[in-house]
Amino acid sequence: MRLATWNVNSIRARVDRIVDFAVREHIDVLAMQEIKCKVDQFPFEKFEEAGFHVEAHGFSQWNGVAIASREPVTDVRTAFPDMPGFEKGVEGSDAPQEARAIGATIGGVEVWSLYVPNGRALGDPHYDYKLHWLAALEQYTRSTLEAHPDLPLALVGDFNIAPTDADNGDPAVVPGFSTHVSPLERDAFAALEAAGLTDVVRPLVPTGFTYWDYKRLRFPRNEGMRIDFILGSSALADAVTGAEIHRNERKGELPSDHVPVVVDLDFGASDDEDDDRPMIF
Repeated sequence: MRLATWNVNSIRARVDRIVDFAVREHIDVLAMQEIKCKVDQFPFEKFEEAGFHVEAHGFSQWNGVAIASREPVTDVRTAFPDMPGFEKGVEGSDAPQEARAIGATIGGVEVWSLYVPNGRALGDPHYDYKLHWLAALEQYTRSTLEAHPDLPLALVGDFNIAPTDADNGDPAVVPGFSTHVSPLERDAFAALEAAGLTDVVRPLVPTGFTYWDYKRLRFPRNEGMRIDFILGSSALADAVTGAEIHRNERKGELPSDHVPVVVDLDFGASDDEDDDRPMIF
């Protein structure tokens, strides 16, 4: 299985480029974030013509997530348990959920396309929302892997966190003054790892950013951030055979401000098993 994640920053504006990438790079499963459209506005036909089935979740021109797959998609969900919502001036369980998560089972792998809240500013209600959202995701991850320790689980997407100083090359993002690099956000990312997940890309691609602001020549100066991740359970991490950050997708006509992150997975039989045993995918 070739699994990719990409914050596309408007699927309708970039659908031809996105489908071309998926076909050219032989992607089997593409998780997308910031599709910025309602479900009935999603350009399903372009993907279907290329051999993909798409499950999408979006309410308006903001947020939105989707999963495109060449293989059958089952058990589709648009929220994980206790996922909080957000609306300015509304607190607690009355706040409506946003279109920030979609999960499905594909080829025996549980895949979640996630668009973690931005946080906006330290002390902003959206920052608290972000931390609560991540805490609920951590609890879901922990309980799922405790119940199913051999489950290939992939949490992928735009996490809006640079977990280490090496992941931040944007001079405008300053620890102590900015979101994405605050201790509480980094603690939340570490809690996901402690719950049983591994950044499966970093060991194979130790350097490189996934996002560059459109402003202030951030991309030509390579003043970016690494905030897009593929986090996997041990069963998924053990199947990883390769990984790539497609930096060149930030170039050219009408690029997203993020680039795709890709991993190759091989769930083949182990050495002590029959070589003729069919693979999961």
